[in-house]
Amino acid sequence: MKFSRTISILLVIYAVYWSFTSLMPSYERDAKITTTDFSVDRAKAHVKNLSVEPHAVGFTGHANALAYVIGELKKLGFETTTQTGYTAGDWGNLSRATNVLARVKGSGQGKALLLMSHYDSSPHSSYGASDAASGVATILEGVRAFMETNRTPKNDIIILITDAEELGLNGADLFVNKHPWAKDVGLALNFEARGSGGASYMLIETNRGNGKLIKEFTEANPKYPVANSLAYSIYKMLPNDTDLTVFREDGDIEGFNFAFIDDHFDYHTALDTHSRLDNNSLAHQGSYLMPLLTHFSEANLNDLKSLNDYVYFNMPVFKMVSYPFEWIWPMFIIAVVLFILLLIMGFKRKSLSMRGTLMGFVPMLLTLIINGAFGYFSWSALKWWYPWYADILQGFTYNGHLYIMAFALFSLGVCFFIYNRLNKITTANLLAAPVFLWLLICGITAVHLKGASFFVIPLYGLLAAFMVNINQEKPNPLLLLFLALPAIFIFAPFIKMFPVGLGLKMMVASTLLTTLLYFLVLPLFALSKNKLSFSIICFFVYALVSINAHLKANYSDERPKPSSLLYVYDVDSNVAKWATYDNVLIDWNAQFLKQDDGALPMDNNKTISSKYGTGFTHTAKAPMKKVAPPEIIVTKDTVINEQRYVTVCATPNRPVNRLEVYTNKINLLGAQVNGIQLSEYYLKHRRNGKLITHYISDNDYTEMELVSHANDRLELTFYEASNDLLNNGQFSVPPRPTNSIPMPFVLNDAILVTQKLTFD
Repeated sequence: MKFSRTISILLVIYAVYWSFTSLMPSYERDAKITTTDFSVDRAKAHVKNLSVEPHAVGFTGHANALAYVIGELKKLGFETTTQTGYTAGDWGNLSRATNVLARVKGSGQGKALLLMSHYDSSPHSSYGASDAASGVATILEGVRAFMETNRTPKNDIIILITDAEELGLNGADLFVNKHPWAKDVGLALNFEARGSGGASYMLIETNRGNGKLIKEFTEANPKYPVANSLAYSIYKMLPNDTDLTVFREDGDIEGFNFAFIDDHFDYHTALDTHSRLDNNSLAHQGSYLMPLLTHFSEANLNDLKSLNDYVYFNMPVFKMVSYPFEWIWPMFIIAVVLFILLLIMGFKRKSLSMRGTLMGFVPMLLTLIINGAFGYFSWSALKWWYPWYADILQGFTYNGHLYIMAFALFSLGVCFFIYNRLNKITTANLLAAPVFLWLLICGITAVHLKGASFFVIPLYGLLAAFMVNINQEKPNPLLLLFLALPAIFIFAPFIKMFPVGLGLKMMVASTLLTTLLYFLVLPLFALSKNKLSFSIICFFVYALVSINAHLKANYSDERPKPSSLLYVYDVDSNVAKWATYDNVLIDWNAQFLKQDDGALPMDNNKTISSKYGTGFTHTAKAPMKKVAPPEIIVTKDTVINEQRYVTVCATPNRPVNRLEVYTNKINLLGAQVNGIQLSEYYLKHRRNGKLITHYISDNDYTEMELVSHANDRLELTFYEASNDLLNNGQFSVPPRPTNSIPMPFVLNDAILVTQKLTFD
């Protein structure tokens, strides 16, 4: 029996390891694959060529990336077209986007399958290797391999490489609302990335139920599906969007997103290079595309809409498991009935006692409180200890994986220690409380988060183990291990997924999930007489991992610190200042901010917008330079029927990348910019008065036609920016040190000119 217990514990460790390694394929070199297979090497070559330089809209590298995509599609024999036009999307971000399109003609007359990714990178320093040169490369290589089979698909296959995704899904908006091919699309597959590694998650975009999409996806049988309806439910709650969101909202087109999200610290940074892209992640994208391309090029894409939703999750061996929402309550009720029957059986057999059962709640609540508090305050404590972590706006540090491991080990140590202290309570009595807790969790999810209702599956394993312990004094450890496997396979990856996906601020999810998983494996752990030893081992390894994390906490050439610097010139006050978003300065930008005056050069609520609403932290007086403000001309200002009509045109007098315009707090009755009408919904829900952000190509003008009430006083504030601070001849800003990178998600390395225009 002792030997079996030892083997079982070792197998638990292996099961946890397998739950991670089974998620994605391993990279294979070209020598091991045929020409009809997806080649990571060939795809990686595309990534390298696309990510030679930053290629955001309006940057010099953008035209090179566009030319490369067109050239590669032509090499594959496609007749390639482009679609160019202005669009502002739903975010009020105006840009001129150029989409690239190609089409494979099918033998049938049904809807077309669309393959999509975007070729622009995030402004201004990202090389865009993962986001989303990896997606473009996946499509180019996947289509090449598919065409190599010489099969004629039943459905047309449309290849759409969009532009300006990073600015507001503008290319997708342009295609869905203005291209004639949009009405032909029956299903879209979108390939994305939000980091440079890890497993690729499948997420569905649909306006109705996911039932038919899940059935078709399962039938396509990708070898390494990583998908669950919990992530799907959370994704629908978050403000994150992809190009596929436009297809769903504006075109009612179903689709699948595929995106890897690990190594989040590389996202939108100068570190997003082809050398940092994980080959296994790229292989995972290919492992989705090839079977789905084969399946959906033949499937009936006219019949994918469904009113029914499915609960689904992935597991080793079984791949995708799914069942309809209609099963949620019956499965939960069955679990409740089984628990009641087992309680009755236990009390009858005297395997359970009222005192012992109630005492079982003590260790359960203690571990939840301790581990929950430890996880909840962890990120705040880490930012206090290492203040520069606050400058990693993604919220995931370079040593973030070490923190996840350390905190999970700490949580396990707490569980083993506390349950060792109450070793006089029988296992059957100990289990009643965790079963009750998991029933409570499953009941809550059944009501409020139906996508997480598959939590009941591991609960059935716990109920079975509860029954075994009620009926047997010395249950077989291998049997208890078998009953715990669903819990390990399902929940172990979640311990890592939540802080990776949502940032280290969600470390509490890891510590609590570790604790909840311990409860599910408790029937096996309770057999061990070495729980104190396990606790000591967990705390010891926790200490080692924490020390390792500490040694890797400081920034270096391998772990560069994000930093920022701007020159801000206020035309109206004729004042110039240096400004930064950094919480912790480095020598490079501190030299310009030694005389921090604490005053901001503009209303901080109206500072040029950023993804996380980040504002300036330090400013200092700067020397006056000859920076030409834009030429702002009022070409129309008239009142008709108590409504004021104003037309204003802003034209750059220097090379610029961006113009952002705000209004004072008035209700605009209508607005269009460069001929693009802004929606009534957007005008009513503008944040901080933002009117438009124009990401400028070819130094284009910005013409605004505004309608307001005649008695409203209109004030416009212009923020014109160029990302040339480091190479502008008027300035002597030295290059960044190698242990720092431009801070992403904010305006950076920029010369910013602000100016107001008031209509009395």
